[in-house]
Amino acid sequence: MLSLAAAGLYLAGCAGAVAAAPITFKDLLARPRPVPTKVLAYGSHPHQYGEIWQPATGKGPFPVVLLVHGGCWLADLPATELVAYMAEDLRQRGYFVWSIDYRRIGDDAGGYPATFVDTGQAADELRSLARKYPIDLTRVVAVGHSAGGHLASWLAARKSIPASSPLHADAPLTIHGVVSLAGINDLKAYRDKGPDACGGPPTIDALTGASSRTGQPVYADTSPAEMLPLGTPIAVLSGALDHIVPPPFGDAFGAAARLRGDMVVVRTFPGAGHFELIDPSSAAWPDIVAEIDRLAR
Repeated sequence: MLSLAAAGLYLAGCAGAVAAAPITFKDLLARPRPVPTKVLAYGSHPHQYGEIWQPATGKGPFPVVLLVHGGCWLADLPATELVAYMAEDLRQRGYFVWSIDYRRIGDDAGGYPATFVDTGQAADELRSLARKYPIDLTRVVAVGHSAGGHLASWLAARKSIPASSPLHADAPLTIHGVVSLAGINDLKAYRDKGPDACGGPPTIDALTGASSRTGQPVYADTSPAEMLPLGTPIAVLSGALDHIVPPPFGDAFGAAARLRGDMVVVRTFPGAGHFELIDPSSAAWPDIVAEIDRLAR
């Protein structure tokens, strides 16, 4: 479990690290933005779509990065456009990238269960894409950032969701590795002890459907920390200067996953904030790619 004292000491340390000036998402979006190969709908809602970033060379079959954007699960924050830069970098490295959008809090029916149902449906859409594109479904790595890091881990865990849950799916797509970049993988810990950067407890409550599930274990089918073991290798990566998802949250989740028998790599990048982890020009990026490569083998 995350130590409140450790989180407090971490945040106090960050206060003295202002000179490092981590980038913001606006810094990323100010750059010329690459465009995907194609955009495809996997459902009828405007946010039920995915972007295809197909390698320009090679015949395949290509390993797959199932890319899940962050944004605090909130509809008024950037979506797939924020991870377009890393999608293009991975495409150039020979990955077939399926970068997905999903309904979020503030969208029609966003939150529980739609956010999760959409994410799962988008992942399973890869089976249909495999009939049209030369991709290798035995080498699917789910990569997510922040709220998307939570959903990437959840995709690996959803095979254990019981049929009584509205999030249950028969034969969900197998995820062969997870790279959680500043992922909010323990929803209860983040609700109780996390910063208010994502809106505080009301955001977590909307995501888990707490108001309509009174008396139910709302984290049992929504929070990867409550669904361990994932049964999938996972890399839990953090930025030392991240004030949105401070590294102690990643450390605690990684330790819990390892204790339950999962194969886990936990790493914190010095000098990196929250958004350096999705910036292909950052010092951390080569090591992040190395983790994706390792899990895609």
